[in-house]
Amino acid sequence: MTDASARPLGLRLLPLAILLTGLGVFFAAGGTEIVSFQTLSDRYADLEAYVAANRLTAALIFVALYAGLVSLVVFPGAVVLTLSGGLLFGTFVGGTLTVIGATIGATVVFLATRTAFADLLKRKAGARLSALQAGFEKNAFSYLLALRLTPLAPYYVVNIAGGVFGMKLSHYVVATLFGVMPATYVYSGLGAGLGATIRAGEDIHVAGLASQPEVVLPLIGLGLLSLAPVFLKRRKERAA
Repeated sequence: MTDASARPLGLRLLPLAILLTGLGVFFAAGGTEIVSFQTLSDRYADLEAYVAANRLTAALIFVALYAGLVSLVVFPGAVVLTLSGGLLFGTFVGGTLTVIGATIGATVVFLATRTAFADLLKRKAGARLSALQAGFEKNAFSYLLALRLTPLAPYYVVNIAGGVFGMKLSHYVVATLFGVMPATYVYSGLGAGLGATIRAGEDIHVAGLASQPEVVLPLIGLGLLSLAPVFLKRRKERAA
């Protein structure tokens, strides 16, 4: 297998260039206004009707949109889109579509990071990225799972870290898939209940959801549980 660092510089930077171009197009097109609670409220009736008449097509579009936006690295509308999935497709279907889209998008970032600029980021990693290095080196799978289950670091930083610190692709995909499920289904369930709020003409207030104990505490528990293999490994090393 050819080392990524041995490839021509232009080829190695191509994935990064594509992601940066997509990010620029997103902001230039007013993406932050399109993917917003205001737009969701204003277009809810149209979106609901389209999903009802074209459920499979709408599901595929949703997954593609979610994956595409996550692959832009810095995705400002994740909460809006996750809630939208629950609102338009229901808790389970909407949550499942979100999990699939998030995993695909994160994997695109992982691959781009590993092939395009992993060496550069290793040398010039910021404080947030550097703080994750020890955890990835000790037990990458369990550590990534913990980071996915609990908001210990920004989602885009975690996406990049997996590629920078040489995690296996299969481990990355599985840990991401299962790691994003709990929070996704929680928010998808919250989204499923927003229909009545929108139809009543009330504003959507979800900024404080992340601080609610009924949402955070189960996720923290799951995150601690996922770290069990790390603690067991340390105990074995000390006993040896």
